Amino acid sequence: MNILFFDLRESEKQFFKNNQFCDFNIVFKEESLTEKTRLSDEEYENTCILCVYRSSILTENVLKKFKNLRMIATRSHGFTHINLDYCIKNRINVLNVEQYGEDAVAEFALGVIIDLTRKIKTSMFDIREHKINPKNYEGELLNKKTIGIIGCGKVGIKLAEIANFFDMKVLVSSYKEAPQFKTFCNVVPFDKLLKESDIIYLHMPFTTENYQIIGENELNLMKKGVYIVNTSSVELIDLQALYNHLMSGHVSGAGLDILESDYVKGKSKDLGNETMSTKYNYKLTEKLLDMKNVLITPHLAYNTVEYIDYVLESTFNNIRDNIKGIYTHRVC
Repeated sequence: MNILFFDLRESEKQFFKNNQFCDFNIVFKEESLTEKTRLSDEEYENTCILCVYRSSILTENVLKKFKNLRMIATRSHGFTHINLDYCIKNRINVLNVEQYGEDAVAEFALGVIIDLTRKIKTSMFDIREHKINPKNYEGELLNKKTIGIIGCGKVGIKLAEIANFFDMKVLVSSYKEAPQFKTFCNVVPFDKLLKESDIIYLHMPFTTENYQIIGENELNLMKKGVYIVNTSSVELIDLQALYNHLMSGHVSGAGLDILESDYVKGKSKDLGNETMSTKYNYKLTEKLLDMKNVLITPHLAYNTVEYIDYVLESTFNNIRDNIKGIYTHRVC
């Protein structure tokens, strides 16, 4: 079974040194698969399975070059980088990975919150500029804060548990309720959460219904001095509105783990096949990167050795299952 494996990283190489996949003929490529990628005629002809990550953009123009493609396995839970309409029309199975990494994401979110509330990045910037003023780094204790968690799946519940350990008051707004909520959380209406939270954390899958769930109106409801952390999709927040409220001082700081590696400061480039939101927000992101009270990271929250190994093992188990007719984690 011929597989083209894209977006190979160093940590994944170690996994394949430790695990043999004799039933697959795998060709590894460090590059992403996009419309700019050039492959051999043999690769386009003989590849049955593509294994990619989110940085590969599988448009119709990319996919139609593969003559015998039967399956796409993405090493991610999200699959918006794949043209599902084309796959359905051409009977190409798309597989994803079950949501995992709640410990890693929740721990990362806590780290961002501590960084923002203790002014760690601000002090680092000042040290680089050789101007240190301790008054600018006065922090805030978490045990005096109320955290509002929007979207309480596994990640939200885990962060709620951690926040409870820190003696924080925890408010939750979620379309579903888990039994764990009642022991250490207060489930409240969305508007109440916005008005009463000192820190607001978002973690939910992006849908058309929650597009820019945090916009101008929602920001106006929040306390002055609020902190906002998002480890989900860029589309959940109106970045222009957030920028305006950061500039005015209404929002004290923001942590955004939602921007891909094309956002490298000072590196102007054609974004090619990136999403419209990426193109629209590119210049705005450059402004946010210059702000001392904003942390922007390129989708790192999940990024641990344990998670990467889990994703690779799950991906190949999913491929084997689907070949056998066991439709595990099949999107279409």
